[in-house]
Amino acid sequence: MPPRKFLEALREAPLVFDGAMGTMLYERGVLYTQSFDALCLGREDLVRSVHQEYLKAGAQVLQTNTFGANRVRLAAHNLEKDVAAINRAGVRIAREVADTKGAFVAGCMGPTGLLLKSVAKNDYGKLTEAFREQAEALLVVAEGQPRVDLIVLETFRQTEEIHLALDAVRAVLGTLPAEHQVPVIASVSFDSFGTMADGLAPADVAKRLKEWGADVIGVNCADGPAGVYETATQMLEVGLPVIAQPNAGLPHRVDGRFAYMATPDYFLVYARRMLKAGVRAVGGCCGTTPEHIRQMAASARMLAATMDDGTGEAEPHEAPAPPVAEGVRVVPLSEKGRIGEKLAKKELLISVEVNPPAGLSLQKALDAARMLRDGGVDVINVADGARATARMGNFALCHRIQDELGMPALMHLTTRDRNVLGLVAHLLGCHELGVHNLVVITGDPPKMGDFPDATAVYDLDSIGLLRLVNGLNRGFDPGGKPLGGATRFLCATGAEPAAHDYEREIKRLRQKIEAGADMVMTQPVYDPAVLERFLSDVADLNVPVLVGILPLASHKNAEFLHNEVPGMSVPLEIRERMRKAGPGEAGRKEGITIAREMLEAVKDRVRGAYIMPPLGRYELALRVIEGIVR
Repeated sequence: MPPRKFLEALREAPLVFDGAMGTMLYERGVLYTQSFDALCLGREDLVRSVHQEYLKAGAQVLQTNTFGANRVRLAAHNLEKDVAAINRAGVRIAREVADTKGAFVAGCMGPTGLLLKSVAKNDYGKLTEAFREQAEALLVVAEGQPRVDLIVLETFRQTEEIHLALDAVRAVLGTLPAEHQVPVIASVSFDSFGTMADGLAPADVAKRLKEWGADVIGVNCADGPAGVYETATQMLEVGLPVIAQPNAGLPHRVDGRFAYMATPDYFLVYARRMLKAGVRAVGGCCGTTPEHIRQMAASARMLAATMDDGTGEAEPHEAPAPPVAEGVRVVPLSEKGRIGEKLAKKELLISVEVNPPAGLSLQKALDAARMLRDGGVDVINVADGARATARMGNFALCHRIQDELGMPALMHLTTRDRNVLGLVAHLLGCHELGVHNLVVITGDPPKMGDFPDATAVYDLDSIGLLRLVNGLNRGFDPGGKPLGGATRFLCATGAEPAAHDYEREIKRLRQKIEAGADMVMTQPVYDPAVLERFLSDVADLNVPVLVGILPLASHKNAEFLHNEVPGMSVPLEIRERMRKAGPGEAGRKEGITIAREMLEAVKDRVRGAYIMPPLGRYELALRVIEGIVR
């Protein structure tokens, strides 16, 4: 495999490493008192089966079963003479599996297990020699023998020890020709205080690893997804690619066995957060299984198409227009119902969110929609299981709003709950019954809601779903088969003007428009300057924008939105106004005033507003627009 190919792939898109080898072997009956590494010689079928499961789950990098295959650790099992044999067998087994799908093989090296404080300085040479011996076994092989694509130094708790290991690996690489050079990942573990054994913080460790020659740095083991997210994101500032491989939480002893409690869906949530924050690769450590990796791989797939080539700039290109089926006319925006007509005329459009109930009756939601219609609202938009709550399907409410109230409904459509077949069936059914207006989003993961163990699908992300709908609008199903006609869906999409990774958000929005979005609906915005920047940056797209308006209910509500909801930013000045207003009706009144000020400030720059009344207080939406749009 060409040198540096792994780093090129890492720059191009997020990569997914495998999960715990030891956990899987333990579940197969191998006791912790045995040498897991020695199984490469005596039970290679067992090791191979674990690699195969991770590869099938979506892992793009398989780590050799050689974590403890250095002279010091193997001595505890009287296997110190088998260093070369174990490591080379580990590479061969991983390579055989990885090559079936073109995955990378990482030669895995762990620490010696010794506490350096108990090792005399003049004996450090023995540790370096142990690392060098293992590195040679992984890297120096005869022509035609299987090779690794990279080296991973992982789970090092002592800064000084990983320095010794890096020096040893670099020394071995220094003896190899250019065509056999491979990148080196240096991954460390932090304690519950977020420091190494010597007290160094993540940012300081990252700087040292870079100085010592690591190509990629990262965090693994010791903590679950939340803790690893905190430490890994602190290492981003040094400019090297960062990898994060958390444990499945902290272990608990259950019926005499260790169990890890972090669910696969929880890993999906944090994989998305890590990758959005700039982490370039994710994987799992202790307690993780192929199902954890499957969920992380789903997150990586959703983000892969939106990441740049590593330069921080999107590559300009003109995408060819999608084909149109023979005899099909693509319906323009101006002919897509009352929403499209109003947008085409550049008239201000007001949409308010009303959600279906958790129970059986739609009456309260219909009464709210009727009140809003009579108060001058143009459109009711209906979420699709927002915050992963179990509710009546939103199609039912959308259909009844249109049928009984004579006003258009915007139906949110997520990729969380249906595979591609289910999405196509749902869309064609909705179209047949007259629900033609969509808000296409990826959807909140089940971990956030009432049933955290529910399985998420995510065959597509929002961009993929927009492409699917655009194909239906042009007369083709997802497989390219003509439908014998075409749908007339109007597609809205979301955007976060205050996104932490703003450049990525703009790039992703451009891809959504290219995929077929007709309209943009923003997350709530409280700072006109933030919206002005956003509108200026997307002006060339010439797509209608509805600004998100969420009236604040209290100071606590403002702090929560600012600190805990991704993509939301509530300026300090606004939060202070809410604090001074106090709780109850006074706070809600101030929230309405702030929302009205925002809408008044931007109404001439946008095509409308998307209002999200807090806690089902739909009358607040009418108070926001009173005297401004009517």
